[in-house]
Amino acid sequence: MGRLLVVGELCVDLIVELDGPIDFGQAERIVPATTLTMGSSSAITACGAARLGVPTSLVSVRGDDVFGRFLADELDRLGVEQSQVRVDASTPTGSSTHLTRPDGDRAILTAMGSIGAVTASDVDLTGTARVHVGSYFLQHGLWAGLPGVFAEARERGIPTSLDPNFDPAEEWDSGVLPLLAHVDVLFCNEQEARGITGADSLEAAVDDLLAAMPDGAEVIAKLGADGAVLASGDARTHVTPPPLEWPLADTVGAGDSLAAGYLAARLRGLSSTDALRWGVAAGTLSTRAPGGTGQQATVEEIELVARLSTVV
Repeated sequence: MGRLLVVGELCVDLIVELDGPIDFGQAERIVPATTLTMGSSSAITACGAARLGVPTSLVSVRGDDVFGRFLADELDRLGVEQSQVRVDASTPTGSSTHLTRPDGDRAILTAMGSIGAVTASDVDLTGTARVHVGSYFLQHGLWAGLPGVFAEARERGIPTSLDPNFDPAEEWDSGVLPLLAHVDVLFCNEQEARGITGADSLEAAVDDLLAAMPDGAEVIAKLGADGAVLASGDARTHVTPPPLEWPLADTVGAGDSLAAGYLAARLRGLSSTDALRWGVAAGTLSTRAPGGTGQQATVEEIELVARLSTVV
């Protein structure tokens, strides 16, 4: 099994569980719980892959502060190699506060700090079997150099994947469409797919995305509780998970764990369809505890849930 190189942001997540509305005017409200945990799409994907036994390295930037040291300790505890994580003492580590509701919906308040500081010059592809980039629209420092990194990777025979996540500016540009010419696997939800393409449906957006990508490329459309659809050429495969057998804690990072499960399965030599089963199982299992890394899946858990999933 080769090494997965994940490129992207580092930030902490402060999860605030709500059971009612928030009032301002200096009103104090007692909430069920708060949790400080590993944040960021990229790091959550890296941690999920490492949990599944994949040698995983992270390329990122953090500050030399309390949050940054917490993240370094968490990456070490969760088995992610971090020799390509650059420490910048001149900037604070990024942070996101998630206000979560019992139905899984949430609002996210992000202080960028070091989140967009990673650049193409931070990336070393040596020894890499797959390269993945998360939170594209937050990676300001990567925008100019990432096409070159992905082009080099594909020249070396290294598959590339991208998870754009939400665009806070809601412009859905930042060079992402030209970049797709170098992307082998794109993970996105309906809002992201339609935002990037301007299409009026998920189906049309997926077609437009595939048209911009290389031959044989895949789009994995994340559908939340309905699982995910794998699209490649004219083929479409929909995987849905079995009903939850545990109380939903939150959905923070579920899509990032889905990406981790898919990429880990591909590195283990599984087919795209079986890898999607792994991905959907990984995303589903991540909802058992607050935060993206609170209770990510093991191989044994994924194999069990994947067998119970439905493939159409």
